[in-house]
Amino acid sequence: MYDYMIGQVTRITPEYIVVEQGYIGYRLFTPNSYAFKQTTEMVRVYVHHHVREDASLLYGFTTLDERELFRKLIQVSGIGPKGALAILATGDPSQVVAAIEHEDESYLIKFPGVGKKTARQIILDLKGKLGALLEVIDFASAPNELPLFEDTNHNAALEDALLALATLGYSERELKKVRPKLESNDEIVTTDDYMKYALKLMLT
Repeated sequence: MYDYMIGQVTRITPEYIVVEQGYIGYRLFTPNSYAFKQTTEMVRVYVHHHVREDASLLYGFTTLDERELFRKLIQVSGIGPKGALAILATGDPSQVVAAIEHEDESYLIKFPGVGKKTARQIILDLKGKLGALLEVIDFASAPNELPLFEDTNHNAALEDALLALATLGYSERELKKVRPKLESNDEIVTTDDYMKYALKLMLT
C-alpha cells in the first residue's frame, strides 16, 4: 500500500518516530529511532504497512535494504515485527545477511527473543533466498564484526539509548553489563552512537 513517505520528522521516541506529511503526523515504528533527526527538512522514509487483527501499524526504515530484510524476517516462524526490528537495530543489514549465509547461529542468538531453534529457522528459511540483498553484501568481513554507526547532554543521550534498547527486548542484565563501558567512552556524543556501540558490545 505504501512504498515511502517524504515529510518532516517532528517527534522521536525510543520506539517510534512521527513523520508529518500533508498536515498529518504518521507514527512509524523503527529499528533505531535515533538514526533519524528531528528537523524541518524533508526526509524520505521507506515504509512497511503491517496489518493484523487488532492493529494496523506502519514501520519506517532509512534504506530499502533494511525494509527488504525486515519483510524477509517477519516471514520466518517465531519472528514478529518487534523481533525483526531488534535484529535490524545494528543499522547494517549486510551483517545479518552474512550471518544467515554463513549459518552463524551463534551471532543470531545474541538478538533478543532469538534462541537456537529460531536462529536455525531463520537460516533454513532465508539462506540463499535473500534476492537482491545478496548482491550488495561484502562477505569479506566476519559475520560478528559490527560497524559503529546532536546532543548537548551526554547522560540524556545514554539514557535514551538504553531505553530504546530495552524497548527492542534487551534485558536489564544485558544493559547493566555494557553500561560502564558506554559511560567511560568520552568520544560518544549522540544517542545513535550509544546504541551502535552498545549493540557492538552485546553482539561480539
